[in-house]
Amino acid sequence: MKVYDISQELFGSVVFPGDPVPAYEKICEMESGDAVNLSKISLCSHNGTHVDAPNHFIREGKTIDQMELERLVGMCSVIEFEGTLTKDTARRFIQGKQRRILWKGNVVFGEDAASVFVDEKILLVGVESQTVGPAEAPAEVHKILLGNEVAVVEGLRLGAVAEGDYLLSAAPVNLGGLEGAPCRAVLIEL
Repeated sequence: MKVYDISQELFGSVVFPGDPVPAYEKICEMESGDAVNLSKISLCSHNGTHVDAPNHFIREGKTIDQMELERLVGMCSVIEFEGTLTKDTARRFIQGKQRRILWKGNVVFGEDAASVFVDEKILLVGVESQTVGPAEAPAEVHKILLGNEVAVVEGLRLGAVAEGDYLLSAAPVNLGGLEGAPCRAVLIEL
């Protein structure tokens, strides 16, 4: 069994333009005579590798603590692709794949590709970029996916992973009432 950590290290992670940069402060240090090491962190709920909950773009959508973990843990397929994913390309690439799909490479979903994922009852899509939609206008793709409860994982690191099927765990931190949360995503080669 081989385990792949496909998460970004949070404090050195890529930050979506306009989002706050994650930071930490040491508030207790054993080196300074304190009994323990203890840190305080400051971050955006969408820093690093993270899960978008439907509530990120859907007013009455589920929050991160309301999402079904079954969408975020289970068998997945890793597919390598570069460029904008269209309806026809999406349909061709997901044929015969798992219902959780991680996209390796610089891939951008068009609205028509997002609709294919909904029509094909895909449970989860994950990408290496910090957004599933076009960087300049990501809202509509998010609304299509999240409005149909397709789980979205962004900020993955798949460089060391070959295409194929794996067991995925991308459970987010349980941040009650929030629209997203960081996760420690891992793939297990069975």
